Amino acid sequence: MPDTTLPVFLAADVPASGAALLDGEEARHAATVRRLRVGEQLVLTDGAGAMARCTVSAVRTGRDATLTVTVDEHWTEDPPALRVHVAQALAKGDRGELAVELATEAGADAVVPWRAARSVARWDDGPRGEKALARWRATARSAAKQARRAHLPDVTEPVGTAELAQLAATMSATLVLESAAGARLVDLDLPTGGDLLLIVGPEGGITDGELATLEAAGASTVRLGPTVLRTSTAAAVALGALGALTGRWS
Repeated sequence: MPDTTLPVFLAADVPASGAALLDGEEARHAATVRRLRVGEQLVLTDGAGAMARCTVSAVRTGRDATLTVTVDEHWTEDPPALRVHVAQALAKGDRGELAVELATEAGADAVVPWRAARSVARWDDGPRGEKALARWRATARSAAKQARRAHLPDVTEPVGTAELAQLAATMSATLVLESAAGARLVDLDLPTGGDLLLIVGPEGGITDGELATLEAAGASTVRLGPTVLRTSTAAAVALGALGALTGRWS
């Protein structure tokens, strides 16, 4: 395997061999922040499974920075058989972005921002909401590179509870994390493939009405353990448990 200390950059295209061009913000970060120079190595990924260890062959700095690299080794990583979608309730301050960062590092395959009834944060449908969504997407992008992931999780448009229930109805399984639930995650018969939706509520908890709507769509309420986790950490802990309990980490 390639050196795991090499920096990872996202590129629109990762060729199997020959030369590749890194431009835009990724190139500016590589040339200005990381100060990569000719002869040094990096890893390119397209965020869809393709990865390549490359050697820098030319560098142009400045606002129009570019890096030309030569592919030394190319490989493709398959997505897990069981894909986990995290529906994360909007959270106040930077807790939402922290939740996205941790969930991405823990392996979330998709993140769905949820406008829960008790969410303190409110994303409107205008510029403020667009900026908030852009921050979540940038956070996922950065965390995926930090975690050296070959697959960049999709951060979708925000949904309400009715839309979330519609999504739950399409899943192989849907789990609502609820500290008062009688069933434990470790006791469930989990699917080995397909798509699993993991729902994390806001700081104020999920309302009885929301639970009823989600359960009517096929969701099961479960608890992780004896302690109550913050909305910003619950998904990451659950993803770790799912990694050990299913074949996602094998």
